Amino acid sequence: MEISTGYSNIPNINKNVEDSELREQTDAFEAVIIKMLMDNAAKNDKDMFSSQKDPGDKIYKSMYRDELSKASAGGFGFSQMLYDYLSRKN
Repeated sequence: MEISTGYSNIPNINKNVEDSELREQTDAFEAVIIKMLMDNAAKNDKDMFSSQKDPGDKIYKSMYRDELSKASAGGFGFSQMLYDYLSRKN
């Protein structure tokens, strides 16, 4: 089941997969969290790239934050905590 939050769909996490695939899933989940934080922080942000309102300005900024969150995933600790919890063998 994927949850839609107005952002890209939150990825499913299946803890019954190989360790490398579980790591990818938890990193993707962390990227969604980072994107939400960045979008919230940028709500009142002034124009970063131009003083004019271009038609694609909001789209470009959203795409930039999306790629930045994907590149940052795995470095904030959310992914590691989730991975550690889900990879426990009970």
